[in-house]
Amino acid sequence: MYRIDIGIDLGTSNIRVFMRDKGIVINQPSVIAYDKKTRKIEAVGTKAKRMIGKTTENTIVERPIRHSVISNYTLTERMIKAFIKNALSRRHIWGRPNICVTIPCGITEVEKKAVMDAVLRTGARTVYLLERPLAGAIGAGVDIFETSGHMIVDIGGGTTEVSVISSGGISEVRTLKFGGDDFTAALIRYVRRKYNIELGEVSAEDSKIDGGSVVYTNDADTFEIKGKNLLNGLPVKLEITTNETVPIYLETATLICDAITSVLDVTEPELVSDITKEGILLAGGGSMMPGLARFVGEKTGLKIITGDNPGDYVALGAGSAGEYITIEDSIRK
Repeated sequence: MYRIDIGIDLGTSNIRVFMRDKGIVINQPSVIAYDKKTRKIEAVGTKAKRMIGKTTENTIVERPIRHSVISNYTLTERMIKAFIKNALSRRHIWGRPNICVTIPCGITEVEKKAVMDAVLRTGARTVYLLERPLAGAIGAGVDIFETSGHMIVDIGGGTTEVSVISSGGISEVRTLKFGGDDFTAALIRYVRRKYNIELGEVSAEDSKIDGGSVVYTNDADTFEIKGKNLLNGLPVKLEITTNETVPIYLETATLICDAITSVLDVTEPELVSDITKEGILLAGGGSMMPGLARFVGEKTGLKIITGDNPGDYVALGAGSAGEYITIEDSIRK
């Protein structure tokens, strides 16, 4: 068994950091802002996200992680270093920490090395890599060494992974390049097309969380969206109902269900039997989309399992995965 000091969920939308004996200590957007000329970092996380759409031409705000894979090595390293420094300031760890980082299934060896190198350069003693579906299952309390099958659907910001876990490994998996951010993008397109209102990324995400839904409800509420009128350029507010958003999100929700069906189609019958009995576990921040669990349950006919904080499952699993990690998963500096 290995001792994990810090577990990191390196997500497209958010980075969560788990510390031994402390739990989740960091949950901030995977965003970094820097000066265009000097490359000096101006802000990371929540502060940087607030700067989206509000900076001068000299400041660039960027998401250096795309679809859970590092797209900008230098910026990712500096962002991770800032978060780890913040986490370590909350509890003293003697020496350099052992860090477990989650990765999506199917990434290349080059992409794995990029993650390891970025984390090692922050001062880690040892870096362990753990696939997101296994981390999510561990974080949700699933015994991944059981011989019975478990299906976990991890819906992140830019990636959705549908996997079947059994006997300590991943039996079947399908990784899709879409997730919770696609719900936000769908809302932006809809409001622009129907109302001639342009929403900013942050405003659209807030509106999605405040009032969107994947299924119709009998007592639909209204919620307010704020944007810019494309006809005259003036700021504008608009109220729409929760039920109006259902068709907007239908495509992305249906793609998730199609992926679940396709994975079940190639899974061994005995494992499918276990999943029919146990149900489907939803993880990731995107799984908290209102009505999504009900939609998936109705489309698949299976029981859907969700918790209070499914977005934390992967980070919790990364920090609690010491007993599952082998030496082949690690690299030392």
